[in-house]
Order: sequence, then structure tokens, then C-alpha cells
Amino acid sequence: MNSVNIAIEKKHLKGTIHLTGSKSESNRALIMQALSTGLVKVQNLSQAADTVTLHKILNTPHPTPHNLQHTPHTPHLINVGPAGTAMRFLTAFFCLQSAEIILIGSDRMKQRPMGILVNALRELGAEIEYPEKEGYPPLKITGPLKQKTAIISIQGDVSSQYISALLLIASSLPQGLELIMEGELTSKPYVEMTLAMLEQAGIKHQWNENTISIGNQSFRASNIYIEPDWSAASYWYAIAALSTEAEFFLPGLNGYSLQGDSKITEIMANFGITSQFKDGGVYLKKEGKNLERKIFDFKDCPDLAQTVIVCCAALGHNATFTGLETLKIKETDRIKALQTELAKMGVHLIEKNLSYKLDCSELHFPDKLSIDTYDDHRMAMAFAPLALFMRSLEIENPQVVEKSYPNFWKDLEKAGFIIDDRP
Repeated sequence: MNSVNIAIEKKHLKGTIHLTGSKSESNRALIMQALSTGLVKVQNLSQAADTVTLHKILNTPHPTPHNLQHTPHTPHLINVGPAGTAMRFLTAFFCLQSAEIILIGSDRMKQRPMGILVNALRELGAEIEYPEKEGYPPLKITGPLKQKTAIISIQGDVSSQYISALLLIASSLPQGLELIMEGELTSKPYVEMTLAMLEQAGIKHQWNENTISIGNQSFRASNIYIEPDWSAASYWYAIAALSTEAEFFLPGLNGYSLQGDSKITEIMANFGITSQFKDGGVYLKKEGKNLERKIFDFKDCPDLAQTVIVCCAALGHNATFTGLETLKIKETDRIKALQTELAKMGVHLIEKNLSYKLDCSELHFPDKLSIDTYDDHRMAMAFAPLALFMRSLEIENPQVVEKSYPNFWKDLEKAGFIIDDRP
């Protein structure tokens, strides 16, 4: 399906939306399960395509140097497609395995940098080569690594996934790991999530200032329940924020989440959305309130940026946004994608130093608007609520939502949206 058309006639939106498990939690749990050789059990695994891909790879036997001995061979190819988290976590994971593999991915994956993680793993003793472009996938990994040091440094202000990848394998390293993070840590809640989940499985750590230490230790038998995805919940907050009236119940979510994107409750309070945690989930409701907040910082929750920026644009709110440094190396260059698509309704996202400001002085809503998604699931879902402001909204390549929220279009229909040509 090349596009989907969205429209809405109802003024009062309400319903119960059952969200899939958190992709971020699921992907961490799957690596832990594999490293523990099954001692760690996982419940409510995400249905997101990235998680499905990682699960399949980790449950597929791979050739080892032993059974390839004296036999001409080429390294085993493992394709992660567009799954960035899988690429980063598997790079670290396969450094511990007795295997010779090449990690490959989509064309966009070849443009997403890996040098910082690879350099850290090489410093530990890993054997990793770049078959094509230096610093970028694909990667040839020959394991297992022979650990040369337990102390390494890594930039903290580029991607928290590099740090989480190292922390996930730390307890399986013979000497453990002392990880020194240089610079300001971006997406800190995701690092905290990784450490909290490791704690659930018996892996202890120490965090002193900019250093995290994890000794060599074994996983214990444990059950990890995956909370529903707060990133997916954010789109329902956006729909509520742009509605005249809205009430939704999202079962399974709690106010003490490991997920950094649970910050959407705080952010959307500025848009008049109340969050009440009861009955085993969260009730969100639109209340009358003027949007006054002028600066939004996404350093700890960059995956919420597109959603909130589009909401501000639709409301004609000239806000400023910070903490967007990682958006240029995501599934697409999200800054450029936002600038291009917002311009279609007269809104300009202007970069100035490390901040971005909306200029909504020329905002207008055409009867029909077509949004390109750039193979980015969050572009599709962040712009979908704009259907509340126009007769028809067309989203190109709607199947991209499968990456994190496969039932997104079905759930919109349940809430009263009219979806034509749903994938």
C-alpha cells in the first residue's frame, strides 16, 4: 500500500486502546534472555517489527568456527533491515559469540554511524572490520573477543544505545566493565532502563558520577514483564491535545515506568491533557487550558520530539525545542523531514545553534495534505493527528508503522477515524 487517507467526523473522541509491549524494553530483554541462555523469561513481548527481527535472529542457530573448520566458507550474513537498536545491540552481543558473521541492514542503516561503539568494542578486544565504508555498517565480527581491558571511555552525547549495548554484555565479560561516559549523557532514561532491567535479572552495578561499573556475574532465573509502549501512547496524547474533546484509557501503563517517553504525561499537561492512573492503566482526558510553555527540552526523550513539534505547529504555537541532536541520525534525518513536511502547511522549523524554533506566522490548513514518511514510522504517526484539522490527510508508505506500532491504523479506526486503503 503506497498511501492511506485519514479523515474524522466525530468531535468527541473516546475509547480503550490496548498498546503493544515496549520496543525498548523488549529488545533489552531479548539480549538478556540470550546471554542468560534462557534463565531470563520475557512476557508481553512487543509486536513491533524491530523486536520481531531481533527475536528471530537470536533464535536462529549460527555457524561457529568449530563446525566450519577445514571447510571453505564465507561469514554468515545477518540482516537487521532498518532496526537500529538491533544493529547496535547485536554488534556487542556477537562479539561474545564463537561465530564469524557480517551484520548488514537497509540502505539507511548504512548511513547510520557505528564508529563510537565499534571503537569501544575494539578497545575491549573485539575483532570488527568494515567491509564497505569506515565507521558504518555492514560490520564483520569475529568472536569471541579476548578481553584486553575492563576500563573504556565512550561519548555520552551521541546515542545512549551505544552505552546500553555495552552495559548489556558487561556482566558476561571475564573482567567485567568500567564504562566512563564523556560529555553530557543524552537519553539518560534509556541507560537507567537498561540498568534497572539488568537488576531485575540479578546483575548489580555501581554508578558514580560519569562511571558505571558492572562486575563479571551470572544472570539469575527471573521473569521480566514488558510494560506497554509509552512511545505509542504519545500519539494518543497528541490526538487528545488536538481534539475538541477526548477521553482515552490505555491499559497496562503505570506512573513509575522505566521508559523515558513516559515524560509525555508531563509534556502534554501543558496542552491541557490530564493523566489519571487507576484500574491498571492511565486515563487521559482533554481539559480546557491555554498552551503557554515556550521551551521544550527532548534531551531525555528524543522520540517524542516529532509528536510534540507537530502538535505545537498545528496549534500555531511558536515554541523553541532543544535536545534534538540525535534526530539527524535516526531512521531518517528527522530535522530535515520535519522542516520539509511542516512547510507544506506554512510552518517553518528554524535551526539556531543547538535549538530549533517554530515560526507559525504563515500557518494554514489545506483541504487535503500529503505527508511523506521517509521510511520513518514516527513521521507517519506524529503527523496522523493533523487529520483533525483538514478534510483529508494522506500519509505515504503507511506500512512503516510496523516498525514500532503495527496496529496503529486499526486503533485509529477504533477511536472513530475514517481510514481508507488501510494497509
